[in-house]
Amino acid sequence: MKLLIKDARIISPADKLDQIADILIDGSKILKIGKNIKAGAPKIIDAANKIAVPGLIDMHVHLREPGREDKETVQSGTLAAAKGGVTSVLAMPNTDPAMDSAGNIKLLKDIIQKTANVNVFICGAITKERKGKELVDIAALKKSGALAISEDGNSVDDDNVMFSAFKAAKKAGVPVICHCEDLSLSAGGVINAGFYSTKLGLRGISRESEYKRVSRDINLAKKSGSHIHIAHVSSKESIELIAEAKKTGVNITAETAPHYFTLDESAVEGFDTNMKMNPPLRRKEDLLALRGALKEGIIDIIASDHAPHTENEKEIEFERAAFGVIGLETLLAVSYTELVKTKILDWPQLLMKLTVNPARVLGLKKGLVKEGEDADIAIVSPETEWVVEKEFFLSKSKNSPFINKKLFGLVEYTICKGSIVYSKG
Repeated sequence: MKLLIKDARIISPADKLDQIADILIDGSKILKIGKNIKAGAPKIIDAANKIAVPGLIDMHVHLREPGREDKETVQSGTLAAAKGGVTSVLAMPNTDPAMDSAGNIKLLKDIIQKTANVNVFICGAITKERKGKELVDIAALKKSGALAISEDGNSVDDDNVMFSAFKAAKKAGVPVICHCEDLSLSAGGVINAGFYSTKLGLRGISRESEYKRVSRDINLAKKSGSHIHIAHVSSKESIELIAEAKKTGVNITAETAPHYFTLDESAVEGFDTNMKMNPPLRRKEDLLALRGALKEGIIDIIASDHAPHTENEKEIEFERAAFGVIGLETLLAVSYTELVKTKILDWPQLLMKLTVNPARVLGLKKGLVKEGEDADIAIVSPETEWVVEKEFFLSKSKNSPFINKKLFGLVEYTICKGSIVYSKG
């Protein structure tokens, strides 16, 4: 079936495209881009004064299924993704069972086939049951469809196991996504170690616990020649290590999440557990360093680190509350409000980090609006101002740090493989 998008400002940085034109979609593909396209399309979207961008690729998402369907499912998580303009997600492996075998990956693929509303790709685990002891068969995971490996939620403490993982990943041709945390330095902590941890009497998580592990993993990756991707960077020192590694030719990429370049540790002063995540919100100095690193290209990717939790796990004492926040529905709007409206990035630079760069890391032929390619597109009303409310979310969980925040940029339509999977209407 044909779908015609009329008079959109099309921004596709992979092809340096920025023009007002029409997009004709036929089936799952983009058939034509041009001015005044005449076609007998049964569905026409008037996109005047709106922006058509490649569907976002969020390479750090916890869908919780199988195992914790009370928090999120593939169906609810991908509905949330669609509402945020996200057409592809990489599902993290910390499910129950973990994505540590071809059989478990097949189990998730079957669920995806039956219930997903957008493209879902799978990240395999590094060790069996994510216990950090015994390496999984990485080649088998790759063969079964895993695009990357990660122990996300944990860091592999054993240097030998981690080095073996890098070597096997290099051989299999998959990137290693590193959750960098030295538990010997962070265990028991709940917020950033510093002024507010002292003031509030809460145990701190030092920046050292992150950047020491970043340093170790970079060194192991360098020895192996593997592609290392550092997840959810939060500290200035980690940025400096990543910048230095890039200068010396290490095959390294990195991501951060919107909460780290938007909120600092002072946000925890009200003991709001929606401000509790791991790594924790850091100092203002770190927040500004992250904005600089995004501008300079040291941080390649913005990912949501969407981590849904039930109210029972969040609406309790701060020390006992679960780490993590949701982010799929607010990924684009927060990034646009905080980075483009403030002139740190322009639209094409932002879209590189939300579409093109994650596609490159994962080896996906996505992240572009181009004739002949998949019709994965988000249509955004950039100057629409709105306030995030709890009722806004389609995710099963509502643990957002941005509730009550005023944002710009609202997703009007999301199209995945040629089908409208979200419409604001």
